[in-house]
Amino acid sequence: MTMDHDTMTDAAPWRDVARPVDERVEALVSEMTVAEKVAQLYGVWVGASDDGEDVAPHQHDMDDHVDLDDLLPDGLGQLTRPFGTAPVDPAVGALSLMRSQQRIADANRFGIPALAHEECLAGFATWGATAYPVPLSWGASFDPDIVREMGRRIGDDMRSVGVHQGLAPVLDVVRDARWGRVEETIGEDPYLVGTVATAYIQGVESAGVVATLKHFVGYSASKGGRNLAPVSVGPRELADVLLPPFEMAVRESGVRSVMNSYTDLDGVPTAADGRLLTGLLRDEWGFDGTVVADYFSVAFLKQLHGVSETWTDAARDALAAGIDVELPTVKTFGRDLVHAVEAGEIDEELIDRALRRVLRQKVDLGMLDPGWSPVPSALAGVDLAAASVRGAVDLDSPGNRDLARRIAERAVVLVSNDGTLPLASPPRIALVGPTATDPYAVLGCYSFPSHVGVRHPEVPIGIELPTLRDALAAEFPGAEIVVAAGTSIDGGETDGFAEAVAAASSADVVIVALGDRAGLFGRGTSGEGCDAADLSLPGAQQALLDAVLDTGVPVVATLLAGRPYALGSAPDRAAAIVQAFFAGEEGTGAIAGVLSGRVNPSGRLPVSIPRDSGAQPSTYLAAPLARSNGVSNIDLTAAYAFGHGLGYAPAVWSDAAASADAIAVDGAVTVSIHVGNAGDRDGVEVVQLYLHDPVASTVRPVQRLIAYARVPLGAGERARVSFDVPADLASFTGVDGRRIVEPGEIVLGFGRSSAEIVAAQSVRLTGEPRVVDHTRGLHATVTVTPDV
Repeated sequence: MTMDHDTMTDAAPWRDVARPVDERVEALVSEMTVAEKVAQLYGVWVGASDDGEDVAPHQHDMDDHVDLDDLLPDGLGQLTRPFGTAPVDPAVGALSLMRSQQRIADANRFGIPALAHEECLAGFATWGATAYPVPLSWGASFDPDIVREMGRRIGDDMRSVGVHQGLAPVLDVVRDARWGRVEETIGEDPYLVGTVATAYIQGVESAGVVATLKHFVGYSASKGGRNLAPVSVGPRELADVLLPPFEMAVRESGVRSVMNSYTDLDGVPTAADGRLLTGLLRDEWGFDGTVVADYFSVAFLKQLHGVSETWTDAARDALAAGIDVELPTVKTFGRDLVHAVEAGEIDEELIDRALRRVLRQKVDLGMLDPGWSPVPSALAGVDLAAASVRGAVDLDSPGNRDLARRIAERAVVLVSNDGTLPLASPPRIALVGPTATDPYAVLGCYSFPSHVGVRHPEVPIGIELPTLRDALAAEFPGAEIVVAAGTSIDGGETDGFAEAVAAASSADVVIVALGDRAGLFGRGTSGEGCDAADLSLPGAQQALLDAVLDTGVPVVATLLAGRPYALGSAPDRAAAIVQAFFAGEEGTGAIAGVLSGRVNPSGRLPVSIPRDSGAQPSTYLAAPLARSNGVSNIDLTAAYAFGHGLGYAPAVWSDAAASADAIAVDGAVTVSIHVGNAGDRDGVEVVQLYLHDPVASTVRPVQRLIAYARVPLGAGERARVSFDVPADLASFTGVDGRRIVEPGEIVLGFGRSSAEIVAAQSVRLTGEPRVVDHTRGLHATVTVTPDV
């Protein structure tokens, strides 16, 4: 099925694939009316609800009725979430999108189809697609390679049904774990976030799908950990903590789109901040893709921020700052904007600048080629004339599920263990807690069943979601498993405690399944708009845990959650603590495997677990004054630090060395350490390299991750892990706002976590302070050499 345009249109220069992309774009721009130009700069959200806040903030305020028949003759830039708005069989959805694209292309005189976008934060967010672990689990894996593999699979699935752009990943660095969207982040360290996110983007982009960096920038540093709240970070925190992941991704991933943050940053909404969206992102870093608005954020310049007087003013301000596309649907980029441009009130060059970027992307995607077809690859060879194509597309293939399992197994963190784990076939297991039999307990708020499916209870979930009870029964077939919820996730009930305590008292071991319910805008305990007043376990879960601990039976506290929680006395009293961050559709099997020992855990904490539920905001990137001291009664020291995690194979680290004790400020040093597996089973050690700067011209974090390596080690094996560290990794923002490498001592520490530095090497940087920029080195080169 191909477009049926007249000969003149097919022969037009913008369809000539032999011409340079920019030449094709300019030829098309020169032929378009203002209305046709503007039409390429907005999306339309077909089928979105206007009766409440469903999946976007203020959706009920912003979702104006759109008459497609009226709009389409001018064209259409984007289609918003054709799969992710309501449950639809993937093949039926692909067929519907194909027909929509045919209609859109036929209606405008240039035959330009729309670019279709979807959410893909924990997998393609559509009915029946694989629900992978959430990004916080990606961070816990410390494994960019497997995340890149996942990105490619997600991209392939989206591309196969006609989707062109995915709205992920989130590169926000956690600054306050009370923020509801912690589950969507990769962690509290900018280097971990940057490396893992870059790998995900590379995977998605390699499938031919446009990935989208979000949320640029500062969203996670909101005051009070509240969603869509002001941010007042200083320029140094912005430059040294919040921006580096975006900078790395722009330089290394091939990303083609960026989404702005909702927040205002020191009083300037990012949707109208040309210093960020143009000055930094484009002029300094060289980004040449599209900047798309987070949903309704252009209109928020008027409605929420109060910096634009009219909807058209908001459109002008966003375009001037550097936003190219209004999402999710047309609100400010409509007919009033067209009239303002035609009247000379708004410079048409603002429209043309954004249009060139949009059209360049459509050319890159082949959407303006003469042979373009709306038929997606998933429907190639399918009889489209048949009464139904239902069931012809599988978005949860065995390969997908296998990958989801491998990621989940690498992401589960064994936080503590007194030797109770792994469990040796206990005859009677008490499974207590509100997440024990909840199939949704492994899903984040952007997985389709939690994001959209819960609003359609009449529709099956669409994928298999074994509960923890199911997984334990499969893992321990000879055990009697007694289940008692005890309480709900956040209801606060205690009338089930007696049953839970009775079950625990008669068991050989107790697995207490605690955690979150993912949701949106207060409908959950974790997720967008589900912020926490403190980091106590929701509802009566802590009281339930304490009651079970009081039985004296060995207790394994198992968290299926979207953020870290303080666990009261459990760090001192529980036999073991296992942390899983919404580990996806294969997550309960991964947890059960860790409990049995089938899986030797190798996950590491991407966020610190607090000791005090009220000690926020707090991250491991703490300056000296943020550490415990004798002049404040509040101790921010974490119960378990960033990077912490145990395994079942004891590791021995020894023989740390450095190639030099002094290097120039533009030099490099190699530091290395031997790592050995002293156990009788295979395992993985995660070697983390931290930088400590004892004396600097501005206050620095006491420890900062600059490199890491996952090192698989067979039983009895040893390897030498070397890091070739450029001096650039010691750079920071100096007193005058420039990034510098400063002479003086640095200490490179080999850490099992940010709080457990096994060995350290002191190296002196020599010379004059050296100014560096966005072209500086970002990585150490890692070499793992097995001992023979």
